[in-house]
Parts: sequence; C-alpha cells; structure tokens
Amino acid sequence: MIIDLRSDTVTKPTKGMLDAMMQAKVGDDVFREDPTVNLLEQRIANMFGKEEALFFPSGTMANQTALKLHTNPGDQVICDKYAHIYNYESGGASFNSGISCKLLDENNGMFTAEDVLKAINPNAYYYSKTSLVEIENTANRRGGSCWDFNEIKKIKAVCDENELGYHLDGARIWNALVAKNETAKQYGEVFDTISVCLSKGLGCPIGSVLIGDSNIMQNAIRIRKIFGGNMRQAGYLAAAGLYALDNNIERLAEDHKKAKEIGEELTKLSIVKSVEPIETNIVIFELNKYVDEERFVKNLADKSIYVISMGGGKLRMVTHYNYTDAMHETLIKTLKTQTI
Repeated sequence: MIIDLRSDTVTKPTKGMLDAMMQAKVGDDVFREDPTVNLLEQRIANMFGKEEALFFPSGTMANQTALKLHTNPGDQVICDKYAHIYNYESGGASFNSGISCKLLDENNGMFTAEDVLKAINPNAYYYSKTSLVEIENTANRRGGSCWDFNEIKKIKAVCDENELGYHLDGARIWNALVAKNETAKQYGEVFDTISVCLSKGLGCPIGSVLIGDSNIMQNAIRIRKIFGGNMRQAGYLAAAGLYALDNNIERLAEDHKKAKEIGEELTKLSIVKSVEPIETNIVIFELNKYVDEERFVKNLADKSIYVISMGGGKLRMVTHYNYTDAMHETLIKTLKTQTI
C-alpha cells in the first residue's frame, strides 16, 4: 500500500469519473463547439454569479492570464510573500506580463485592508503603478488557511476606492467553502476574477477555470491562445470537472478531518517542534533542529509513505480522496513509532 501525501494533485480519476469522461459529447473547442466544455464553463460561471468562464489546462495559466487582463507592463501587483503567483509560477508575472510584485508578510499571510492601503505606490511617474491585489484562498504555503471573508470585503473597498483590480487564486477555494460554510456566489460578488482548480481536492486529472464578468474577460481567450492553451476536443477533460462538481465537493470535509487528526498525532512527537494550525487539508510541521530531515523523510518513504519537504526543517502532508481510511490508520500507527 502506497500512501502519497505530497499533494492533493496525486489523485487518479475514480471509475465514475472515467465513465463520465468516456461518455462525454465533444467538439472543437477552438471553434467554441465543444458542448461539454461550454457546459462546464457556464455552470461554474453561474455558481460564482459571473458572466463568463474559460477552461484552462492549468491553474498557473489561468492565473497568468488574469494578471495580463488586469495589468500593463511596468505595473505592480500586491500579494502575500508566499503567493503561488510569485513563488511557483516560474517568474511568469515578470516574463509574461512585465509586472512586479509588492510582497506583504503580515498576519500569517492574511494581510488586511490597511496593509493593502499602505502598500499602494504613490501616484508619481517614478513609481510602478499599483494595478492589482491578489489573494490565495486557501493559502498553500500558509498551511491551507482560510481568509476571513469580512476582511476580503474590506480589501475590496480599498480596491474600489483606488481603482485596483482584485483577483482570487482559488486553487483550493472548494476547501475554503466547505471549511467556512461559505458560498461561491459570495466570492463572485467581491472579486473581479477568480481562478478555480479542478485537480486539487476535486480529483480531476487536469483543468482550471477562470471566471469574471464580460468586460474583464473579453481578451481571456486571446491570451490563452498566446500562451498555447487552446485545446480541441477538451470535453473529455471538462466532463471530469462536471463529475467532480456533483460528487467531490462535500466530501472535502473528510480530508479536513483526517488532516486535523494527523496534526494531533504530530504534536505528540518529541521530534516535532511545531505544527501549524490546520483548517483544511494541508498539514505543515517543523522538525526539531537535531532531527535529520532527509532521514525522517526517507524513513517514511521506506514504509511507502511519501511526504514533501518545504525546506528549513518544514514538511508538508496533504490529504485527498485517494487517501483512504485504511491508509490513515496505517499512517497514524507509523507516526507513533517515529523517534529519529
């Protein structure tokens, strides 16, 4: 039995999802004639109360498209220092859009409206023009933490007052909605653009969707084409997304429960220095300095348990729907024996 907790992207489609994919009606999406892609886009747009949605092969491409829609070369985006758009998209913000990032490191990544106001550059020609505020919910490097929606709305007010765009990297927004008992429409009312991932948490083999109103989305398909993201009979992939929306959202609560139980077990280990607060399906913990991190990871790997190192003594485990009750029981028993 292999227990892979490196990410919630390691899942494989279930039989039900595969059956839905194989039965999909397809067409040429470059001609906008794939009925299943069109259905997925319309459904997600309706969920968030937005006018338009566009299917992408990856969340990175969806985010990068949003950055281009909101900015011009030389502009600046305000985001958390651990934001995915800054750390894990291969410098795409500068390469693709010619923009820079104003990095905030406040309140464990949950910066406030006041922080945003202070970060806006003065209106002088020798400063970069601040054009966009971006947040990530849930926050990956911040331990899968969820934003306070009241603060999100306060930041929106700052954006409106200062004519700034507002983008949500919602790669794990489904986890946040389940954990906080919030609705997609709440987020659609606040953000100008939202990217949502179908492979993280929901278990699809591929796919993200960018959502927004018509005025901001009118050039999205052109930018997707520039990035090489246009697909043909993509309905086979979109069908997985439709299946996931019907079957895999509510069950995210099970992943959250297992993650919290893992965290509780880790806090009991003498070799563990700290475990970050767990709200959703991500467990980030730090080993004591005397513990050999590589040896710890290898010890688990020798038992067919795979976790990922984040550097600096911190490691990550991510629960997902392929992580079964039997795997969970095995992991908990194994953790109890970890002493070096």
